[in-house]
Amino acid sequence: LPISQTRPLLILLLLFPAMSNLGLAFSALSGSASSATTPAIVPARTLGAAAAHSSARSAAGAASGAGASSSLAGAAMLVSAAAAVRGAAMRRGAMQRRSLGASCKRFLGTNRRTLSFPPAGGRAGIVGPRFAATVVPPPGDLLGATPDAKYNIPAGVREKLGKNLLLQPRHPLGILWKAVQDYFAEQDPNCKFFDQEVPVVNTVDCFDKLRVPPDHPSRSPSDTYYVNENMVLRTHTSAHQCQFMSQYPEISSFLCAGDVYRRDEIDASHYPAFHQCEGVRLFDAEKVSQEEIKEDLKKTLEGLAAHLFQLKTGDDTMRWLDEYFPFTDPSLELEIFYNDDWMEVLGCGVIHHDVLRNAGLDPAKVHGWAFGLGLERLAMVLFGIPDIRLFWSDDKRFAEQFSEESFVQKTRFKPFSKYPPVMKDISMWIPEGFSDNDLFEMIRDEGGDQVEKVDLMDEFTHPKTGKSSKMFRVTWRDMSRTLTNEEVNAKHEIVLKRVVDELKVELR
Repeated sequence: LPISQTRPLLILLLLFPAMSNLGLAFSALSGSASSATTPAIVPARTLGAAAAHSSARSAAGAASGAGASSSLAGAAMLVSAAAAVRGAAMRRGAMQRRSLGASCKRFLGTNRRTLSFPPAGGRAGIVGPRFAATVVPPPGDLLGATPDAKYNIPAGVREKLGKNLLLQPRHPLGILWKAVQDYFAEQDPNCKFFDQEVPVVNTVDCFDKLRVPPDHPSRSPSDTYYVNENMVLRTHTSAHQCQFMSQYPEISSFLCAGDVYRRDEIDASHYPAFHQCEGVRLFDAEKVSQEEIKEDLKKTLEGLAAHLFQLKTGDDTMRWLDEYFPFTDPSLELEIFYNDDWMEVLGCGVIHHDVLRNAGLDPAKVHGWAFGLGLERLAMVLFGIPDIRLFWSDDKRFAEQFSEESFVQKTRFKPFSKYPPVMKDISMWIPEGFSDNDLFEMIRDEGGDQVEKVDLMDEFTHPKTGKSSKMFRVTWRDMSRTLTNEEVNAKHEIVLKRVVDELKVELR
């Protein structure tokens, strides 16, 4: 190897003896050396866990590197292998977080996020039927469905059922939903609106009829809330698409909005309950070509974006990107230039022929377009709302800032005084099949809306033992008062016990 490439490795090798003097145990990788010993880690349950996790990572790397003096090339391979393992782990995590497409997109704090299915025929990493929360089903049925052993809906999520935020005219989501209806009512007098459909649906309507593969991770209990084996809390309003399309020609265009549910990350823009709007317009295939459908789709949705964000249509303010969703072909994504950046607004496309057939329609006679958008995401941008938890808050300081005229008046949310955070770390060896969503659900189950966010701070795989470790930082912050260390510690200790008992992790 050239000197320029070997110098960093030589420096690392020279550092190994110094590191061992700090009390880290090393063992050789090859020859007659004894087997590697994982350094003892003092259990750390607050911010000290970060230091413990970092020390463990350094020690693991040193243990694998002690025998590297026999071969610089071998050391280089170790570095490369570690990077590959980390990259593969991150890719697996990203795959599991992929959504069902435009109508069920998860949104982040950033303006742009491309989300799509894995390639047709490809298999994403499937998570086993692990349940983060120990859930006792409520007595009797849940909205007409009888729970069974697959039930995994915690009390905090059940409490959101029936809140009907979209039907409250002074709530930001109700205000936005009314603005969307006003636009479509003016554009298409025949458009019908649905916003009171029961959120418990069967898996056939939620997945099968929309061409979601049987092995897709979105069906996993780590992603979806199950009432029983065949019934779920809808993960997107697309679950009602075939239901209403089957009523063509009585219904030729419609919007369906409602609350949807999905186990997800914990931060300012993710929540297990949120709201979506699904739109469909159908045409006589003998009178309207697919190209004309696509043109109508773009014109209609560009008009919607212009209406919501007070923009003029044009190449400098709007652009279309090709996408992939299983229920449309071709599939598109609309972005607008807003606040000096490109921001994704919605996903859409020409309805896939198989989906039309699943609704009892003949693609040779009827075809059309569909779109979907997340209402919280748009409301946060339009009204300047910084935290998704506020939509579910009963705090008058939030509710009294909005009125039925807020869309026209361009009301902007005025933040409350922000109370100080309390941060706790969780560092652990994780078992095979571990899902971050299971941990997030458990933390949310114990902390509710007092948990502001959970960040993955570090992760690594021990090169000798193959064991994987992750360290998460939990930020606790109540929106109405200051939390004490004592009350947070009490809940955090419960989380730690449950993590060990239910997720079978090993704390560090």
